[in-house]
Parts: sequence; C-alpha cells; structure tokens
Amino acid sequence: MSYTNSYTPTRDLAIPPTYGLDPYDINFVFPLPHTLFENSLIKLTPFIPRIHAEPYLSQITKYPEIYRYYPYQQFTLDEFLPWVEGFIRRDKGNIMFAIIDKTREGEEGALAGTIGLFKTSAEHLTTEIATLIIFPPFQRTHITSQATSLLLRWALDLPSDSPPGLGLRRVQWSTHPGNLASRRAAERLGMKLEGLSRWTFALPIGAEEGKKSREGDPAEVRPGRDNVLYAICWDDWEGGVREVVRGMLIPN
Repeated sequence: MSYTNSYTPTRDLAIPPTYGLDPYDINFVFPLPHTLFENSLIKLTPFIPRIHAEPYLSQITKYPEIYRYYPYQQFTLDEFLPWVEGFIRRDKGNIMFAIIDKTREGEEGALAGTIGLFKTSAEHLTTEIATLIIFPPFQRTHITSQATSLLLRWALDLPSDSPPGLGLRRVQWSTHPGNLASRRAAERLGMKLEGLSRWTFALPIGAEEGKKSREGDPAEVRPGRDNVLYAICWDDWEGGVREVVRGMLIPN
C-alpha cells in the first residue's frame, strides 16, 4: 500500500502547507486549522502513515502492555497500515493525531503518542476523544493534559471565539472500567461520569481484562469489554469546565 504518490483530493480542505501533508488526504469531516494544535510544549499533527507509522510501531513493540485495555492487539506494519487506511482515513468522522513533544530531541521533537477524534458528526455536533496512547517514557508528564486540552478547546469553543472552535455540543470519552489512569484523566478535565455501557467490545483472544461470554457465543474465545462513559457537553463547558481546561494549557 502506497501513501506517497496517490493523492486524490476529495474536497477542498485548504490544508495549510505547514502540516506537510501532501500527498496524503486527511479526509476529516471538518477543515483543520493550522494555528490551533500547538503550544510551547507539544504539537498535534495529523497521523501520516509514511511519516509516523514506523516510529509509532517501534515504540509500541517495546511496551505491549499499552494495548491491555484495547479491542485490538499488537500490530505489524503490514497490519497497521490497512487499519489506519480503513478504520481512520476512510471514515470522515475519524481522525488521529501524532503527539509531538517539543521539549525532547531538538527542534523536531519526539513522537510521544497519539490522540484522535472518532464518531464525529457535523450534523449532531458530537465527537469522542479516542486512540489516546501515551508511550511510557512520556507518561506522567505534560503530554496528556496538553493534548486533551488542545482538542477540547477546538471542539467546544464557538466558531466566533479566538482561536475559533467547532462549537460542538458533546465530547465523549469512553474507557475500560479498570483503566484508572484514563478515568482520572477524564475527571481532571471536568468530564462527567454518565454510566456503564456493557459488552461494548469483543476483545482479542487471550485478553486478560475481558469478561467470559456464554457457551455457544459465536465469538466465545474473545472476552467481552464494558465501557465507562464520560462526557463534556456545551453547557458544562460554558458552566466552568472551559476555565478548568484553559488553566491546564501552557500558553503558545
């Protein structure tokens, strides 16, 4: 699969040249601003397989425990590229960003992990923060707070704000009930716990964090996973959460 010479524009996104995206088509439902996803500590840039796939996999293979709570297992490069192409790029509601830590490895920074927006709806003005993966050397640093805050500000601020946002009504966060680090991150951001969604995913064979299904289940060898649901809605944002999130952000 080639990502270098197959660019066919599907719509006019006016993507700024500073992203260095050509010839890769991002294919997200909303245009991407070029001034919003960066401050003095980190930069969020769309995940481009030809740029980020190999550095990502080189980190993931060192820390297989990262996928402990996820509904997929360790990828090879040949498995990962079709996943990015099919699950992310071809769905206009999904986008994944590479998180670049600008405080490490000189001017270019270091790949610290990923974060994304999934199930994004321009009609219903909703989205979900997803694919939040922070490599262990970057955990318990500024990475998670800065990346999530930048995305929340863009998602929930109004188009008339400065910098302009999307004016979404709801940003959801879902996680495994046992993933305490993820739950604490959501709570620090001011997200409200909404409940438990049971049997949401079929986990990979052998997953330790899943629930055993009934005898005769068509996927009996794959344990099940529940999801804990959190969300910030526009009225939460206007009611004080915006100030919490802005207080976490480091100025540009």
